Amino acid sequence: MGRKKVTSSDVAAASGVSQATVSMILNRRENVSFSRETVEKVEAAAKELGYQIPRRKMRRESNGNKLIVVFCPTLTNPYYVMLLHGIEEVAKEKNYGVFVCNTQRDLKIEENYLRMMKSVRPRGIIYTCNPSRSCKEKVEELAAEIPLVIINNREELLEIDAVELNNAKPGRLMARHLLELGHRHVAFVSPPLTSKQGQRLKRVEGFVREFEEAGYGDGVIVKSADEDLDEVIPSMDSEYKMGYYLTKELLREDKNLTAIVGMNDMIAFGIMDAVLESKLRIPADISVVGCDNTVYSSFRSISLTTIDHYVPLKGRDACDIILRKIQSLRESQDGNEPLSTYHVEYEPKLIVRRSTSYARTEKLKNK
Repeated sequence: MGRKKVTSSDVAAASGVSQATVSMILNRRENVSFSRETVEKVEAAAKELGYQIPRRKMRRESNGNKLIVVFCPTLTNPYYVMLLHGIEEVAKEKNYGVFVCNTQRDLKIEENYLRMMKSVRPRGIIYTCNPSRSCKEKVEELAAEIPLVIINNREELLEIDAVELNNAKPGRLMARHLLELGHRHVAFVSPPLTSKQGQRLKRVEGFVREFEEAGYGDGVIVKSADEDLDEVIPSMDSEYKMGYYLTKELLREDKNLTAIVGMNDMIAFGIMDAVLESKLRIPADISVVGCDNTVYSSFRSISLTTIDHYVPLKGRDACDIILRKIQSLRESQDGNEPLSTYHVEYEPKLIVRRSTSYARTEKLKNK
């Protein structure tokens, strides 16, 4: 059996620093600095272990298809459709094709698609969410060979180009809006909150923290779907149904609620239908807030208060970074293009519509 290839994770463990630190030191990042002791420790560990720094391969223009691969966890949520639209707009302008790998949030499918990349040989790869934890090392290896961008949650420390969102901020904006309207008993409805769904956890944590800092943390209920639902291939109405059925439970269990928040707009639509079917008024009895500012949220019959974090622009930026990297590879004479890492972040914005208002002062009546 051949010897196992030494990775940057091995060097990080041996030198007692993070994988990101190893990457920056060994790749001679010019925009960061470390103590001489740290640099020497990392270099010594790399030498002792026989670590070879992956070199980005210079791929010259060929007659093959100009292809960008996009990894997407689901196509049932309009959020990802909006991202894809932004990506495809920029790709089309430069005569690039876009191939979508829908992983369905399944680790085996994601791993299989990653193995296919050597034969597909795309010019660039865009991840529309954070890679699964077990895939991060493979993703970093790919990023050393071809341009790769992640549209991710800012908590991740991968040394890879990224278009980012600090997911705690939308949660805080939702909470602040409701607090200003006098809401003290609220619920947050979410898909499964598993350890692998860090972006969801951050949004909920931001929401809860804002209420806690205002002194009303005890008034927040977090209602999440069962974990096994993340193992099921989602249908077009999966998230809508989560919002609908979880809200039905909430309304039976707590008559003090004055507002219900959805992790995203699709869940919020389910919340709204459940509230209306219970013969309650929006927003007089229950205020509703979503996130993502999908096209449906602005329809007059819905008019959902939501958070805009400029989803199509994120897609455009991700594709633009890929094309810049491809151009840099093409123009470098020896294949050793200047090292650079792009990080783009948008500030989320509250869009107030008709689904929120001041909190009512009485308990809900059975209707």
